[in-house]
Amino acid sequence: MAHPASSAPASNAVHERVLIIDFGSQVTQLIARRVRENGVYCEIHPYNKVDGAFLKAYGPKAIILSGGPSSVLEGESPRATDDVFTLGLPVLAICYGQQTMQVQLGGVVEGGHAREFGRADVEIKKASPLFEGVWDVGGKYPVWMSHGDRVTKLADGFEVIATSENAPFAIAVDEKRRFYTTMFHPEVVHTPDGGKLLRNFTHRIAGFKGDWTMAAFKDEAIARIRAQVGDGKVICGLSGGVDSSVAAVLIHEAIGDRLTCVYVDHGLMRKGESEQVVTLFRDHYNIPLIHADESERFLGALEGVSDPEVKRKTIGKLFIDVFEEKAKGIGGAQFLAQGTLYPDVIESVSAIGGPSVTIKSHHNVGGLPERMNMKLVEPLRELFKDEVRALGRELGLPETFVGRHPFPGPGLAIRVPGEITREKLDILREADAVYLDEIRKAGLYDKIWQAFAVLLPVKTVGVMGDGRTYEYVCALRAVTSTDGMTADFFPYSMDFLGRAATRIINEVRGVNRVVYDVTSKPPGTIEWE
Repeated sequence: MAHPASSAPASNAVHERVLIIDFGSQVTQLIARRVRENGVYCEIHPYNKVDGAFLKAYGPKAIILSGGPSSVLEGESPRATDDVFTLGLPVLAICYGQQTMQVQLGGVVEGGHAREFGRADVEIKKASPLFEGVWDVGGKYPVWMSHGDRVTKLADGFEVIATSENAPFAIAVDEKRRFYTTMFHPEVVHTPDGGKLLRNFTHRIAGFKGDWTMAAFKDEAIARIRAQVGDGKVICGLSGGVDSSVAAVLIHEAIGDRLTCVYVDHGLMRKGESEQVVTLFRDHYNIPLIHADESERFLGALEGVSDPEVKRKTIGKLFIDVFEEKAKGIGGAQFLAQGTLYPDVIESVSAIGGPSVTIKSHHNVGGLPERMNMKLVEPLRELFKDEVRALGRELGLPETFVGRHPFPGPGLAIRVPGEITREKLDILREADAVYLDEIRKAGLYDKIWQAFAVLLPVKTVGVMGDGRTYEYVCALRAVTSTDGMTADFFPYSMDFLGRAATRIINEVRGVNRVVYDVTSKPPGTIEWE
């Protein structure tokens, strides 16, 4: 898959596909998720990398223009290449996409009107294939708005088919040219019928068949791996998470024992997870595996380090160092595989700007150090997290492994705020294990997107029995999500929290207080870690 900041599109020509042109919205990834959920392959590429040559090479069957934080009234604000509007393809323009489309085609956008952020109701004025079978003329339906400027005059050929209180052009379309625009965001869960609208755009309007499946992807990925690797050898870095594990099993299906996995045990894993990983790959799959116990090396390098970003970069660098050393002992592996996902790629290099460039600093998405003289194999680079889980099931990975909650590459290093010590790690492992055990006993594990304990850099005075204690505070987190882009805290009962807290305080020496974190994750913030 091509890097989103490159000028060359991916070579996945098997499937009909949508091109999503990104203007920097926090939720552009959600557009891709909703489109793929409808069985349609799509890619996100920045507006300033999409020109006529790119469009010809990519060959989209339809185009979606994303939202974005800019104002079209600014002199240097983003624009789509004019080729988008002359190819005769269906185009769906969302929020900022609507505004730049209108300005580029002769409409007018103005500021200074009532802004609209959050929930709104759109009233349907006229029928359209965009919401056929979903919304009825005359009805009002909830959507999610996020705009300051608004269209005040439509370009020639467009007509209004839906309005809201502060968006008189909430949906405006040119049915003849198959141009559809919405002021609201259909991709977010706060627009309940948004996925159905996107499906109408791809299937009813653009005529997609919906041939994007994990079964097809598996066969195509195996063929691509064989073509890339040839007779070469691959070393795969296992982190213990779902992504690298699925990547390893997929590559093994393609090239067999020419794959050697290296599990770098950095001493920052949860309780028992290293043993689980080694057992799965050595016993269940019989995949060649090197268990590199490098805990002393990692913990030594992290001694005295408090800044979470420095922790991530330190761990990422040491991972590469270990891979390089182990590769030399495998008889000259020419390729290094890792479980890079599509969100890693998008978030790690931002052509639009913003904080996302630092989110995935523990991944090596931009390439490997030149001294390694190895090529990357990233078979999951096209996939989102839930697609990786579906692929894992296609490959026969145990459900207990496929369904595991996301676990960050830096492991417990970023769940011990402040300086890391072996004592703190031991305390956190035990508290985290008790917490997850209670979640499983309550039958809640599969209802939660991610749950974990954090050992706060705070000690409090407590009373246990007849004595005083001065020990750490443990925070518990659990969030619900459908895509990992937005999340909300899981609504535990007080009975559950009471049981979990009591067990942790009774069983884990070093903790005398437990708190529950009820923070939500709005769109565009970093992953829960």
